[in-house]
Amino acid sequence: MSIHLNPYLNFDGTTKEAVYFYEKALGGQVVGIMLFGDMPEDPEHPVTDDIKDRVMHAHLKVGDSDIMFSDTFPGMPYQAGGDAVQIALHPQEESRAKEIFSALEEGGQVLMPLQKTDWSPLYGIVRDKFGITFQINVPEKP
Repeated sequence: MSIHLNPYLNFDGTTKEAVYFYEKALGGQVVGIMLFGDMPEDPEHPVTDDIKDRVMHAHLKVGDSDIMFSDTFPGMPYQAGGDAVQIALHPQEESRAKEIFSALEEGGQVLMPLQKTDWSPLYGIVRDKFGITFQINVPEKP
């Protein structure tokens, strides 16, 4: 049996900014962005002007992994970030780990600077400007 998991991140109107930020920071490629206003009109469920430019679904490919995104509807409860779920990234090269960490810390907060640990030659934790926490972990070479 095969299974594939991917994070699905929700934002309150900042999804487009977040997708392009992560595309650059993580070296990914935007596969697609669909706005609520791109959907066919349905008189039963009209899309109001305050929703048309919000992202219904976005897909970012990072290496062999996928990150998906969506905006909430205006007025829906939304809580940014939190530490219940964190995203762990495992770049093979220390130089790439430093680039990613540096990009994610711009406008964010370093929770643990990149450093050598018992399990990794370079490990650190950063919360980005959107409130998402990332663990950057370079695997030990065998």
